[in-house]
Amino acid sequence: MAVQVPRNFRLLEELEKGEKGIGDGTVSYGMEDADDMLMRNWTGTIIGPSNTVHDGRIYTLKFHCDLNYPNRPPLVRFQSKINMDCVLPDGRIDPTRFTVLGNWGSNYSMETVLLELRRAMASMHNKKLPQPPEGAMYS
Repeated sequence: MAVQVPRNFRLLEELEKGEKGIGDGTVSYGMEDADDMLMRNWTGTIIGPSNTVHDGRIYTLKFHCDLNYPNRPPLVRFQSKINMDCVLPDGRIDPTRFTVLGNWGSNYSMETVLLELRRAMASMHNKKLPQPPEGAMYS
């Protein structure tokens, strides 16, 4: 039987890891509001992968972790406009087209989501799709 870490402990671990920076710095995340005691709203950043139409672009995202996180996936929405097969017209990530959210496991994290989105940007289908103008945002 696996030990279940309390939600806030898990989110505090993620916050600490996000603040230290991840790997090569191509993804990052942190709390949107330091006063949010329930740690529900987060922001994320992805720097587009090289040799794709996303190369050098900086994409911002919002995460909402409800009280069932990490047992249920966060809601994830791009703020920066992007054309990808898993992104709906309003910027939300479609869990039916993005395996990490669709087959969520409690061992996944916001870092997992960001890294897998960046990997999806470099996929054969997404890496050459025409993109909105750089700096365009969803309303």
